[in-house]
Amino acid sequence: MKITVDIDCTPAEARAFMGLPDFEPMQKRAMEELEKRMMDAVDRYSPEALLKMWLQPATLDTGWFQDILRQGRK
Repeated sequence: MKITVDIDCTPAEARAFMGLPDFEPMQKRAMEELEKRMMDAVDRYSPEALLKMWLQPATLDTGWFQDILRQGRK
């Protein structure tokens, strides 16, 4: 014997029926905090700021590039 039962409900209704906790308010607060942090950090990660951050160490010590070229000749 085979019995098939189809239940048409939303995920929220299924969680409530099974007695599982509703994490939606906590998830909403976490996403709002994440969005706030991302918006605060947007200026630090602009293309100009990243280029400046990446090129700064290279301009401080150009000897490393000369060392690489010397090693390639050997």
